[in-house]
Amino acid sequence: MERILKVHTVNDYARYIGAPELHSLVSVIHYDELEHCRHSLNNYDVYALFIGDEELEELSYGQIRYTLNQHALMCVAPGQIGGKTDTGEEIHTKGWALLFDTELLRNSELGRRISDYHFFSYNTSEALLMSPEQRQSIVGILEQIRLELQQEEDEHTLRIVTSQIEQVLEYVSRYYALQLSSSAKAANSDLLTRFENLLQHYYDDGIQRTLGLPTVKYCAQELFLSPNYFGDLIRELTGKSATSHIHRFIMQRSQTLLLGGATISETAESLGFEYPQHFTRQFKKYFGITPSAFLQKSN
Repeated sequence: MERILKVHTVNDYARYIGAPELHSLVSVIHYDELEHCRHSLNNYDVYALFIGDEELEELSYGQIRYTLNQHALMCVAPGQIGGKTDTGEEIHTKGWALLFDTELLRNSELGRRISDYHFFSYNTSEALLMSPEQRQSIVGILEQIRLELQQEEDEHTLRIVTSQIEQVLEYVSRYYALQLSSSAKAANSDLLTRFENLLQHYYDDGIQRTLGLPTVKYCAQELFLSPNYFGDLIRELTGKSATSHIHRFIMQRSQTLLLGGATISETAESLGFEYPQHFTRQFKKYFGITPSAFLQKSN
């Protein structure tokens, strides 16, 4: 069994790698300055961002193995597991880390907006690849946070640090938007085609009879993407959510089934709806009329 480090607090990780403990709720680590550092496979109860300034091989995120390239940034959220198993070997790695406790989010604007930062639930294989200039804009703020935490704490400290963390997250959002836009242009219609084919095969293979209606999570997994990264990529490509694309596919298929002679109950069951009433509500919401009215109008 792999040994897992429980990162309940930001300083659980700082102590493990021998980094200075700056505050109970926030940790800024510059790996270049550490004398004794080892790998660790971590189970996080905190939020964390890691900037790698070299190639780190054979890291893991859940069941995924990956290589983190130079100037790559990865993010983790409470409940996630990531890193590399400790072999006892001391390593000399380069880069930065920012860890902050969920307590910092309590009754704050950052706490109200934290769910908007989808990149905390991206797979680490979908890490942000940064230019030197992008990296420096983030590292510059990390240096400011560290400097603030090294001062004597007063009533302003946490408000200043929280604002600086939010600034970091806004930069990460901006750079991820650029990466998604670039990825979308490269993917062009290929991802959409594979998405449509996946939905077609979902029904052709009868998967809906055991799993019900197709979900974004299922489609993302089949396309080897995290749900949020997949959803953000589809929105960048089309301006619409992945959920709306699935809904459109289902509704168009329902029309075909109804026009082919299937009853409303048969259509609902064939599509994976648990109850015909649920199908009827969704049909009316999408087309503006009930399935019965649609059939009468088509006759």
